[in-house]
Amino acid sequence: MSIILRDYTEKDFEAYSRLKMDAETMYYLQDIQLHPVEEARRDFAEVLSDMKSPERKFYFCHMELKDTHEQVGSIGYTVEADTPVGKLVHLGYFTYPRHWGNGYTSEALKKVLEYAFTQDNVYRVTTGCLAENKGSERVMQKNGLIKEAEHIDYEWHDGKMKTRLEYQLLKHEWEQLQKTL
Repeated sequence: MSIILRDYTEKDFEAYSRLKMDAETMYYLQDIQLHPVEEARRDFAEVLSDMKSPERKFYFCHMELKDTHEQVGSIGYTVEADTPVGKLVHLGYFTYPRHWGNGYTSEALKKVLEYAFTQDNVYRVTTGCLAENKGSERVMQKNGLIKEAEHIDYEWHDGKMKTRLEYQLLKHEWEQLQKTL
């Protein structure tokens, strides 16, 4: 196990803002990229406040290397609805490009899914990426997520229309996967 996942603390503002303001890291997530420091402060304050709420909505974690404590990125989910069968959540992750291809995000996603399905009453996880983002799609596939849709020319990104892929995983599907591992 080479990754540590943990909730953000007030000490993490600089690392959080640097990550979410990094243009290369946030290339595929420009809609949540932060720009001025004031915007980062407001966003981070909202994250910290939400963590204390009994109706917590944002379960994003600081992701760091176990041996050096270097920040790798952020991973987690947002609760979209809480239904009688469990929470419906939308998953996301973003990592510094220098850490791409090392398996860190796949390892972290495995931990997030385990927490979601065994500790947080999550019923359904959804996520997606642009079709050109093969690394992100591979992370989803390695963790057993199932492709649900391919939306052709669905999203305006970087000056052109691009295809978006949608993935999902239900709790019982995740439980079945665990039996085969």
